Amino acid sequence: MSAEIAIRLRRAEFNRAIAAADIAAISAILSPDVIMVTGTNSAVVSGRKAQLLAWKREFSAKPRMVYTRTTSIITASAVESIAMEHGHWQGVHDGQIPPTASGAYAAKWREVRGLWLLVAEIFVTLS
Repeated sequence: MSAEIAIRLRRAEFNRAIAAADIAAISAILSPDVIMVTGTNSAVVSGRKAQLLAWKREFSAKPRMVYTRTTSIITASAVESIAMEHGHWQGVHDGQIPPTASGAYAAKWREVRGLWLLVAEIFVTLS
């Protein structure tokens, strides 16, 4: 399977895990040292444990925001088992339309023992 297809499948898994508030599924996609830079205040969430705590807080919020990332392009490295993903994201409160927030993102992935793991994500809130 190509890196692009594998990463698109992993992104779809991540989106389903967010919608289902499935912490275990999210954990399986994140590398232990994953880094996330949030879209509005540029807070840095460093490490799988810290990110899972952030997701637990998100999932307990009322109303709950559901985030979806939509991949535009994936560029795989020709020299390492890494790839860069670019796309758009949106956050919706409990199924309301239009989205509460949206923007662009970039993500770095690394293949580890045949499995693509998320290494870093940076988000920008545009609307």
